[in-house]
Amino acid sequence: MTSTRTLPITNESITTTPTRRRRLRRTEGMTLVEIMIVVIIMALIATAVGVAVVPQWRKSQRKSQKRQTLTDAQAVKAAVLLYMTDNNGCPSTSTELQEEGYLDRSKRATDAWDNDFQIECEGDDIYVVSAGPDGQFGSEDDIDGPEDVE
Repeated sequence: MTSTRTLPITNESITTTPTRRRRLRRTEGMTLVEIMIVVIIMALIATAVGVAVVPQWRKSQRKSQKRQTLTDAQAVKAAVLLYMTDNNGCPSTSTELQEEGYLDRSKRATDAWDNDFQIECEGDDIYVVSAGPDGQFGSEDDIDGPEDVE
């Protein structure tokens, strides 16, 4: 017969050693430092995305405003044509067109930056111009046709 040797159970072998406790604690969860590092990394990623996205969003917004202004200018131009057939003259403002019922009140009488359109009539040619974002006529950003919308 073979005898098996059994070790005596002592109080020391039941309790865990300090090294084992540290090892167990590490596997239980994340430390505050680890959580802070993750939060900082997430903040850096969010900042990088913001830096990349915001300029594109602003560019898209400016382009949208220019397109809306062009659409509004075309509606004003159609109203000017109606006005000219009835009155044999050119209206001075787009607000005048609304007041006299040639331009529907649901249509904008101003551009996307709330500036009045400049209306010019030369014979049968009608020109409706927006001052653009800077609000000054005669500058580079004036909108008077589809080529001005980037």
